[in-house]
Amino acid sequence: MGRNNGVVRYSEAYKLQVVSEIEGGVYGSAHEASEAYGITGHTTVKRWLREYGRSQPLKKVVKVEQEDEPSEVRRLQERVRQLEAALANVVMDQALDQAFFGILCERTGTDAMEFKKKHVGSARTRPTRK
Repeated sequence: MGRNNGVVRYSEAYKLQVVSEIEGGVYGSAHEASEAYGITGHTTVKRWLREYGRSQPLKKVVKVEQEDEPSEVRRLQERVRQLEAALANVVMDQALDQAFFGILCERTGTDAMEFKKKHVGSARTRPTRK
């Protein structure tokens, strides 16, 4: 009687069952399925997934878009750039205002916190003249 020297042959139905269970979420990985089924080859189940798997990620990215989408994306990217520049200007203006306010308070001997408490909202509540 000849021995097979430890080589195990799996039927196609068996391979498909293992792959199906991995793809169905029964097992989280090829390694987990290998252990559950007692498959000793380190890459055997991974190879089955490549050969028989249906949910393997594509090697390429396929992008489907409508005709006007690329121009809309470019327009929105430009708008984001404009808004970022505007925000940077506002932040810079605010930093300058705070610095000038600090210098003014220092030169006039005014406590900045007391001034803010005393005048909070007064500039906003005054009616504007046209």
